[in-house]
Amino acid sequence: MGSYWHGPDRAWGGDRMAERAVPGQVSAAERAADALGFTRSCLRETGRLLALAAAAKPGGTIAESGTGAGVGTAWLQSGLGPGARLVTVERDERLACAATEFFAADDRVRVLHGDWRLLEEHAPFDVFFCDGGGKRDDPEKVVDLLAPGGMLVLDDFTPSEHWPPRFQGEVDELRLRYLTHPVLDATEVLTTPTSAAVLAVRRA
Repeated sequence: MGSYWHGPDRAWGGDRMAERAVPGQVSAAERAADALGFTRSCLRETGRLLALAAAAKPGGTIAESGTGAGVGTAWLQSGLGPGARLVTVERDERLACAATEFFAADDRVRVLHGDWRLLEEHAPFDVFFCDGGGKRDDPEKVVDLLAPGGMLVLDDFTPSEHWPPRFQGEVDELRLRYLTHPVLDATEVLTTPTSAAVLAVRRA
């Protein structure tokens, strides 16, 4: 059987392949983050998970805690269906204002300024990227915000060869809590050789 690759002038070559790998809006958000001096944006490998999760819920309600400079938001936006909506919250006023302006042209995306609990009035969520508040300080509330069948994405973990998972020689109680939560089916996936994410789905 012949190859589907026919060079840069074909649909999966050249600039189009690069655009699929890193959407233009994501690249623009990365440049905006650099201009703002924000250095804690999600990895591109995590971003592809976010785009996949959003695309799996084409009419869903998607949430993000911790907008930052909008890089993770842009990855989620890249997977949004026409009937989906995305709400993201950022407690830093400067970052929230910048993100509001950045996503102003897409009425599916709403940026909130304030505490992560502002998300509660928009729940339940079909996808929740919990990158800021809630992840550590109130895991039970994070789970409560998921719709049945809703997916939770948590990043910034260090891979562990042990069970229970360990970090810096100690059991990683936070990661263990999500991986063994009684209403979640959860797993850990490598995003790079030195970073991991937890993906969890709330049972119906």
